[in-house]
Amino acid sequence: MQIYEFAAFSRWSEGGQEKAPGMTTDRKARAGYSGRRGRLHYLRCMILLTGATGMIGARLLYDLVSEGHPVRALRRKDSSVRLFEAYTRQQPQLREKVEWVEGELLEPDSLETALDNVDTVFHCAAMISFHPKDAERMLKVNMEGTANLVNLCLEKAEVRYFAHVSSVATLGRTSGDQYLDENSHWDPSTHPSHYAISKYGAEREVWRGMAEGLTAVIVNPSIVLGPGDWHHGSAALFKKVKDGFPFYTEGVSGFVDVRDVSDALRFLWKKERSGERFILNGEDLSFNTLFRMIAKQLGVKAPSIKVRSWMTALAWPLDALRSRITGGKPFITRETARSARSRFHYSAKKIKEAGFSFRPVEDCIRFTLPFLPD
Repeated sequence: MQIYEFAAFSRWSEGGQEKAPGMTTDRKARAGYSGRRGRLHYLRCMILLTGATGMIGARLLYDLVSEGHPVRALRRKDSSVRLFEAYTRQQPQLREKVEWVEGELLEPDSLETALDNVDTVFHCAAMISFHPKDAERMLKVNMEGTANLVNLCLEKAEVRYFAHVSSVATLGRTSGDQYLDENSHWDPSTHPSHYAISKYGAEREVWRGMAEGLTAVIVNPSIVLGPGDWHHGSAALFKKVKDGFPFYTEGVSGFVDVRDVSDALRFLWKKERSGERFILNGEDLSFNTLFRMIAKQLGVKAPSIKVRSWMTALAWPLDALRSRITGGKPFITRETARSARSRFHYSAKKIKEAGFSFRPVEDCIRFTLPFLPD
């Protein structure tokens, strides 16, 4: 499945390099826009947060209610709020400050209800999978779901700010030690993952919304580290090291503390930055270095068997065969095997120059480990 063209974004340059225009005159008039939003604005607004049960969303929800903001948190009917409850274990009173609503990105009616009287939207919801069988569903949820939300925000004049969580996966790919930044171009010839394609399409929907008058900002986090689903995604790296996972690769990527993603979203909102995107990246590390840092703080043996290229090339087809026989999802896919061997470097210079700073990865590990189940 290869979907690289998105007509809705045709008026914008590749990667959204050009700064989008501000709110159109028509939207300003309908919203009663005064051009002065400042501190009083962001303290009194009603916020809609999508993806509130996920890694980024749960942390952002905790930070927003801790600051006293009224938050309406969107969740799927079958989703768990355990992560937010873990954050509020010492402050259970914060749980009463959240207005939970059930809804789906692919159900516009539920989104429209959730957007009633909402001034600011933080869009953290997304489907993440590297399983080929999930590709079609993921493309639909991430792209069409974002389009639904953007369209409704454009219709509702009271929505004055939209913050979208994208990914560094939407950036171009470089070889060697070149750094990717906000001006890097999407390049389909690099064989991006279906996840990257879905996030790229979602990001383009937000740029399209900006072109139509939506005041919005986009953040592109690297690999987010922090408490989450210990069996899937980046949070599973902690459990794997704890359980004695013996393998490591020499791949390099960027890593960012989940607290920094939440802080950056609120920082940009309060700074009223819009019409642009920002890479969020704390440090570039090899997976070997990251695993050793985690193992050291856990007091366990670090992975010691280096995975060679031929090993990953053999591993993913064998695991695909295993998954077909057992009916379970593969642990290793072609996409994850390729990513584990790749070397990517990201520059967060733009947001740093705006006054934002990142925590060291070691601090993130220290913060995360107490949440890790025994």
